[in-house]
Amino acid sequence: MEENPTLDELAKDIHEMAMAKGFWQPMTRMNNEDSFVFYCKQLAMIHSEATEVLEALRKNKGGDVVTEELADIIIRVLDLYQGLLANGEATGSLHDSLIIKMETNALRPELHGVRG
Repeated sequence: MEENPTLDELAKDIHEMAMAKGFWQPMTRMNNEDSFVFYCKQLAMIHSEATEVLEALRKNKGGDVVTEELADIIIRVLDLYQGLLANGEATGSLHDSLIIKMETNALRPELHGVRG
């Protein structure tokens, strides 16, 4: 792995490991409904990791545990992105999209979208 890999390079490495560990099955065996359900499960796992951050904070488990759980969220997001990309469900570069979104968000007004 490079010294400063992009998100796309990290996603590829993470997804390859997840595939090697059996967390992804070939999408060619799935119909559209099955693949949709699989993607929903992957998103639910991201949500589960976010809940683990909440629990680490709530139970004062310490900064190291919070950081580790945040890393789990990023790992699952990058894995899902690469899987979606490999199956034609996502396109482009996540790294580039993140930079563009950061630039867009920098131009938004303070607390944009917040009501009340």
